[in-house]
Amino acid sequence: MSKVISILGSTGSIGRQTLDVAEQLGTRVAAITANSNVDRAEEQARKFHPALAVMYDPAAAKELKSRLSDTDIRVSSGMEGLLEAASLPEADTVVTAVVGMIGLRPTLAAIQAGKRIALANKETLVCAGELVMAEAARCGAEIIPVDSEHSAIFQCLQGSRDRSEVRRILLTCSGGPFYGMKFEELAAMTRADALKHPNWKMGPKITVDCATLMNKGLEVIEAMRLYRLPLEQVSVVIHRQSIVHSMVEFRDGAVMAQLGTPDMRLPIRYALTYPYRADSPLEPLDLLSCPPLTFAAPDLEAFPCLRLAMEAVTEGGTACAVLNGANEAAVGLFLRDQIGFNDIPGLVASAREAVPVRQAGDLEAILEADRQAREIVLEGNL
Repeated sequence: MSKVISILGSTGSIGRQTLDVAEQLGTRVAAITANSNVDRAEEQARKFHPALAVMYDPAAAKELKSRLSDTDIRVSSGMEGLLEAASLPEADTVVTAVVGMIGLRPTLAAIQAGKRIALANKETLVCAGELVMAEAARCGAEIIPVDSEHSAIFQCLQGSRDRSEVRRILLTCSGGPFYGMKFEELAAMTRADALKHPNWKMGPKITVDCATLMNKGLEVIEAMRLYRLPLEQVSVVIHRQSIVHSMVEFRDGAVMAQLGTPDMRLPIRYALTYPYRADSPLEPLDLLSCPPLTFAAPDLEAFPCLRLAMEAVTEGGTACAVLNGANEAAVGLFLRDQIGFNDIPGLVASAREAVPVRQAGDLEAILEADRQAREIVLEGNL
């Protein structure tokens, strides 16, 4: 059970909810990090009094340092600050809740420091999964997933003696705000439309990824890395109600599912308390008031991002880093109203074709593939 935590990405949705859970559990916070939201970072620093507060943006760090000058909280900035927060000696657990590729190096630093990793940054395993999992095994670092789907799988697998008993994983997917639409209809969808997720309240990047189904594609890759399973043993099913968070089908035909309300504080709590389960003040799932639970196959023609992710993981090497980098850049353009919704998969596909795939044996190769993919997407839309 976690006693002292560092939170990378404390001002985002997952970070804020992690602080709520930490307060409920009486867990001490050693470090918080954010990008540029000084107001929220100051509020969190004064409430939880961490030893270290990091702002990735140097100007924001300077402002936060000035505001916290009446405290003994140390303020740092940039990647150096993130790496320090990820490896603070007093923290036994690091919650990686930053969004995007920026979380890779701090996660590796936390692993090398032997921390428990409460992993909410899926891009880390998407881009460098084999490298990260090998390093975790070498350093004896424990990785506990925070994503609701992967937490569900992790919990279901507690009932399995070994991985050979697993026939397949069934990742559930809400389908996002555009479920049932055809590809041609999606061309008219705006930023405001894409940010209206039917069940979850999340940050803008991941919400757009849910609308394109890229988020589910990234989760397929993440599941393969976490549980060391091939693509043919990972399936996606549309489950609009977000009550069944994912399932595991075993070789004897039994299917085990984890159900719960769509509230991220549930998997966060489990990641911080594992292997124990702490009492929770949250309202439990009431099966008698649940809507009917439905399941359907995803439409890969209307939502090609899911197909692109599956193709990238099949290709291997740095293909997944290219996929992720191109998607992050394209989603950024969409959120700035510079491209249309259907341009996202188009730009990702173009980057996949343009950037040569190499072996992903070291961090430099992965970071270079990411850089090239972003450059191609952004240069084509200047």
